Amino acid sequence: MTDLYTQAQALFPYAQAMRRDFHIHPELGFQEVRTSGIIARELRALGLEVSTGIAKTGVIAHIEGAQPGPVVLLRFDIDALPIHEETGAEYASQTPGLMHACGHDGHTSIGLTVAKLLHAQRENFAGTFKMVFQPAEEGMGGAELMVREGAMEGPTPARTLGLHIWNSKPLGWIGIAAGPVMAGASTFKITVSGKGGHGAIPHQSIDPVLASAQIITALQSIVSRNVDAQKAAVVTVASIHGGEAFNVIPPQVEMLGTIRFFEPEVGALVHRRFEEIVQNTAAAMQCRAEIELTELTPPVINDQTTTECVLRAAKSVFPEETPDTNPYVTMGSEDFAFFQQKAPGTYFFVGSNNEARGLNYGHHHPKFDFDEQVLVRGSALMAAAALEVIKEA
Repeated sequence: MTDLYTQAQALFPYAQAMRRDFHIHPELGFQEVRTSGIIARELRALGLEVSTGIAKTGVIAHIEGAQPGPVVLLRFDIDALPIHEETGAEYASQTPGLMHACGHDGHTSIGLTVAKLLHAQRENFAGTFKMVFQPAEEGMGGAELMVREGAMEGPTPARTLGLHIWNSKPLGWIGIAAGPVMAGASTFKITVSGKGGHGAIPHQSIDPVLASAQIITALQSIVSRNVDAQKAAVVTVASIHGGEAFNVIPPQVEMLGTIRFFEPEVGALVHRRFEEIVQNTAAAMQCRAEIELTELTPPVINDQTTTECVLRAAKSVFPEETPDTNPYVTMGSEDFAFFQQKAPGTYFFVGSNNEARGLNYGHHHPKFDFDEQVLVRGSALMAAAALEVIKEA
């Protein structure tokens, strides 16, 4: 399959032009009208059957092989972030306050390039590739909505594949491993209510600030005292707000944060202890607590068989390289997990930073940018992995 890399390299001008166009014109989740229009146009130009409007701005196309066979879903996310760009690149965002700071412009470009590569191979495989361009990955539930609106039906995939260009690692690195690779995630809002009063006479009030401090401290015991030390979880209170004046005890305090975990049973334990601690600590301080807990996504857990297919593809495309098969895990979350819940699959990482060129800022940073040669590497690997998986599905 090394010729797939050659073909992907020949398509680099196309991939780069697509990526830069998406980068100049970023769109937030469920608002990717221009982006999805271009995706649909490019896919229809290949003569593919294309469906639009799934999960508002999602696009799905099918690439049919020479013979009937299994269905493999390839997913690419398309949304940008509410971040003001500071890269100074010639292709920087022209929309103030919005930018592609996570690489989804690259993913979309890779997806369109992969469509061209697989379409050219259609006489050489049996089955169907379902190309899914997903909106609203950035915590807005795009994958879950696509699943609810039938993305996993008509036809039903047997396997799933996804990728992320990864600026924490250099161009040339590839991370492919079975098991958990990205965390399940929940967000929470805690409202602690007491009785406001004068800061000089606190005994006449019921202080929600003090109660909130006790809650924050107690929540840290979940990971340190309830979760098995050989497992992993995170409970983070990232925002706290109460009161406006130095001498007024407020009636309420609000806290925002996130819970992360890799194993569903650990997630269940953390969520249970979270609610117990918040409610009981607030009550012990004579306050009331209201909890709004939103589950964003399950953990991304890679299937062993599919992962072995991706590894074979990587060794075929890059015969002189050795993929990193040590489980590369991150507490970042990914709603690709909703597709994996319906059909087993693998989510892999492709290194994209270039420190010598200053392209090494992290994801969600206003100076985030990547070495565009990752478009070639990612496209070749995804196409090869797809062809390998469809033989085994």
